[in-house]
Amino acid sequence: MKSSKTSFIGIIITVIVLVIMVVMSNIGTSQMYMAQTAVSKLFMPLQNGFIYIKNKLTGNDQEISDIENLKNENSGLREENSKLKEQVRELEILKSENNTLKEYVNLKNKYADYETVPANVIERSYSNYDKVIIINAGKNDGIEENMPVISESGLVGRILSVTDKTSKVQTIIDTASTVSATISTSEESILLKGTLADEKNLRATSIPVEASILQGDDVVTSGFGGIFPKGILIGTISQVVNTKNELDRYATVNPATDFSKLETVLVITNQ
Repeated sequence: MKSSKTSFIGIIITVIVLVIMVVMSNIGTSQMYMAQTAVSKLFMPLQNGFIYIKNKLTGNDQEISDIENLKNENSGLREENSKLKEQVRELEILKSENNTLKEYVNLKNKYADYETVPANVIERSYSNYDKVIIINAGKNDGIEENMPVISESGLVGRILSVTDKTSKVQTIIDTASTVSATISTSEESILLKGTLADEKNLRATSIPVEASILQGDDVVTSGFGGIFPKGILIGTISQVVNTKNELDRYATVNPATDFSKLETVLVITNQ
């Protein structure tokens, strides 16, 4: 394209020069001088104009070429950026899977005395009344109703219902949940329940009058009731509320498991 434009301009200039030469060959010496002067004055702006046009066209070609090069370079950079993003996603997935495997190993080691099935939390349903989670293990994995569910931190809850591939878990902070427990400083049994007033903590009731209960005491499963094995950590006493009637005193228990961040669990299939 550049070559054809340059040739066209050259042809125009050649034609003009030939016309001027023919005219000049038919006039006298004095007239020749005057004609040369006139032609020079006439031809110079034309020549400058043609040179300007030629440079402009040549410059446009170069500009178009530069734009094409930039487009190609930009396309290559976008493709490379897309590949890098894909690699980052793959690394994040591998990191997540690696962390999950580490959690499973830690859980298995911690509860080596039990036969367990690992599972991931795939759904949460936390309302004013129900606080349940769904895990990706069910009948096909040997899961049955009322089997205890634990995390690396402590007790999670029990299996409420099962399908072939999933299970619904009633967490210990559910308002319908009741867990028999003991305090680390006493062998006396207490009851832990979820409450509407405090969605994150448990309320400890039925505390024996003679039982010593202090803030910071650990609370573990008592083993009574036939659902939860004995000795699994539930949480710690965060507050003790004394009343006029000692039989009505209660305590607030902060669960060891952070249910808002719970991702990995074990279902105990034997006791």
